[in-house]
Amino acid sequence: MDYIESKRRRDFTTKILLAVGVTALLIFVLKRPPCISGSIKLSQHEPGGMHVLVTGGAGYIGSHADNLSRGNMGAVKILQQLYPEPRRLQFIYADLGDATAVNKIFSENAFDAVMHFAAVAYVGESTAEPLRYYHNITSNTLLVVKAMAAHGVKTLIYSSTCATYGEPDKMPITENTPQVPINPYGKAKKMAEDIIIDFSKTSDMAVMILRYFNVIGSDPEGRLGEAPRPELREQGRISGACFDAARGIIPGLKIRGTDYKTLDGTCVRDYIDVTDLIDAHVKALVHATPRKVGIYNVGMGKGSSVKEFVEACKKATGVDIKVDYLSRRPGDYAEVYSDPSKIRNELNWTAKYTNLEESLTVAWRWQKAHINGYDL
Repeated sequence: MDYIESKRRRDFTTKILLAVGVTALLIFVLKRPPCISGSIKLSQHEPGGMHVLVTGGAGYIGSHADNLSRGNMGAVKILQQLYPEPRRLQFIYADLGDATAVNKIFSENAFDAVMHFAAVAYVGESTAEPLRYYHNITSNTLLVVKAMAAHGVKTLIYSSTCATYGEPDKMPITENTPQVPINPYGKAKKMAEDIIIDFSKTSDMAVMILRYFNVIGSDPEGRLGEAPRPELREQGRISGACFDAARGIIPGLKIRGTDYKTLDGTCVRDYIDVTDLIDAHVKALVHATPRKVGIYNVGMGKGSSVKEFVEACKKATGVDIKVDYLSRRPGDYAEVYSDPSKIRNELNWTAKYTNLEESLTVAWRWQKAHINGYDL
């Protein structure tokens, strides 16, 4: 166990820092040759190096915020502390919906690849504010792709979601499962995928689309974690709600829907540890091939019910969390889990951290150490 945890920490150190974000931008220099001095500009390509634009710079895994009022500048500050070398990490605050600002960023920097994470990502909220989701996800992705095309950036790693599949007739979900999203979040992501795929047919761009499932966990070193703004807690993921209940921030946990056609009546989801997710993005970047589009599910390959998740959270926190059972949340599906065989066979990726309780225990340590999130 000690060896596994130690290895996990080393792996996370080298990978998580690629993907932490808001609609703020991070330029991350990968594989920087030791012979290159700090005077090299990000406006110039580096022999043997890579400049990666990460859209989203201050939220959980780089895909769960749309501006600094929703993200966490604390995450950016942590990254800056970890990579203090000149021009190793550059932070830019910009609106991806502003075409002029986006074009200026691409004009002033020599990007080799883009990891596009930035998006609002709350299913319930998307049903209440659909236009906002189509603008933030679909329209903003169009502007990013147009800027890439105009400035000759040839590699795109796109952060998509299993929500594009909707509620399939059979499980597990493969990459060939029909995409029939049932909420604006999933629909907006599918539209963005369509834009990327259609454009790729007319270019030599290398594209990787990662449709990932339900992300949990945290940085084993305790530097980065999930800290949604207070106004988003009601819309947030179950892990955040469990931790809030365990810390007494909320009086208990609300489980929405107990009449689904599953073994215990609650939703079944495929939970993927953030450490594994970042590994998938790194492998996608390495394997991206010009004039090809790779589409991959990123999940554990098995589902856990909400009730099972809550029991794991109780064990991880040591708190007997109070649970209230309520009606269904609009736009939710009964059962969703992946078939990750394609990404395993083609990218040599497989989920390593598959114990739900252990992933929640790691995340709980960060929560206890950051009672006020990044505002210590």
